[in-house]
Amino acid sequence: MTNPDMVLNGELVVLRAIEIADLEKLRLWRNRPEYQQFFREYRNITPIMQQNWYEKTVLADDRVVMFAITDKADERLLGACGLCYIDRRNSSADFSIYLGADDLYIDEQYAPDAGKLLLEYGFSCLSLHRVWAEIYAIDTAKQHFLPSLGFQLEGRHRQAHRLENGTWTDCLFYGKLARENKAI
Repeated sequence: MTNPDMVLNGELVVLRAIEIADLEKLRLWRNRPEYQQFFREYRNITPIMQQNWYEKTVLADDRVVMFAITDKADERLLGACGLCYIDRRNSSADFSIYLGADDLYIDEQYAPDAGKLLLEYGFSCLSLHRVWAEIYAIDTAKQHFLPSLGFQLEGRHRQAHRLENGTWTDCLFYGKLARENKAI
């Protein structure tokens, strides 16, 4: 559950609460087939599904903190990021990020800036001990991106995810500890 007044300022991006006006753009980006293959939710997201996600997850679930990623220069919506499946007992959370604007998905400017802000928030403000990410082996952009933020590849589940074409891909698990965040 994101505090609607919370704003995190980076060099290039601002992370702010997701607003109702962002929902349709985020939904359309998530439904792009070239993006959808990288997400757990493999179905096309309908406007009702998006609204339910916003009301039940973004606004009401204390195990989720989601942000809109906006361009610091012009406030244009770029994408979304968040910490999901927050486990307060074990001080851990799942790291999630994508950029939809300009077909960026994961770039070399905005995504790293947003990722660093999100990690700093998780480790400093939420007192997380560990942040983890599960991605598919076909997601080469995040295979380069996550280590650039200090994540380490921790494991692989072989052929654990079926692709739309019926073939299988591995799930890759990355993690980062709070003490490792000081290094970036």
